[in-house]
Amino acid sequence: MSTSLSLHGTAPVIELIGVSKTFTTASGERVRALDNTNLAIKPGEFITVVGASGCGKTTLLRLIAGLERSTLGAIRVNGAQQVGPSEQIGIVFQDPTLLPWRTVMENVLLPVQVLKLNARTYRARAEQLLATVGLAEFQNKYPHELSGGMRQRVAIVRALVHDPAMLLMDEPFGALDALTRDQLNLELLDIWSATKKTVLLITHSITESVFLADRVIVMSPRPGRVVEEIAVNLPRPRDLEMINSEMFGSHVRRIRARLSGAGPSQLRQSA
Repeated sequence: MSTSLSLHGTAPVIELIGVSKTFTTASGERVRALDNTNLAIKPGEFITVVGASGCGKTTLLRLIAGLERSTLGAIRVNGAQQVGPSEQIGIVFQDPTLLPWRTVMENVLLPVQVLKLNARTYRARAEQLLATVGLAEFQNKYPHELSGGMRQRVAIVRALVHDPAMLLMDEPFGALDALTRDQLNLELLDIWSATKKTVLLITHSITESVFLADRVIVMSPRPGRVVEEIAVNLPRPRDLEMINSEMFGSHVRRIRARLSGAGPSQLRQSA
């Protein structure tokens, strides 16, 4: 089996340098969500981000997506300063946010309309992507006719239809049952393998973070910062049986210990 993609010497496609973000609440209180955050992601990497609730994971994603502006520091996408939403980035949120009055195909083609792309060309791509996730026969159905897992598949296809270089995913499978979540993890890896997209996925699941990633980014409690980057040296392609392996378990234990507050020296002693 092949191993993770070697990316040494490749320039980052996403780079955060000393990024901080402070919000002002309705009561006037200033809350620092991120503090001096540094991160570099290279083309084709699959990165997962884990951390306690409220540590700034979603804020991190929104900053990279250009949906928020940082208070301090620099964010670069393909070497250019990030100043707003970009065609190079597709986004999938925990809630699929499908428009109920539009069919599956009409929902998928929404970015094509917004970006004023060639509808015929991208409809063919949409049909191919829907077939990849097992929804070829559902393109004329409406969101209320689909299961939760099917709606999330549509959201993923919608994010990919205009062929962005990067895919940002914020807890995309958090509301799904365990079996559906496992299946979508496998489908996501198939899509990633086929398209070579750069993926950054936020998750609360340590198991999911290890199963999907080339690297797991561990964040501190608020104000969030990157406290460790853990390379996942598991072979690809991956299957669910891998979760039972000792190597997989060692990665999970390391991340769990880091999140529970163990410092690097303690982790080395327990390794």
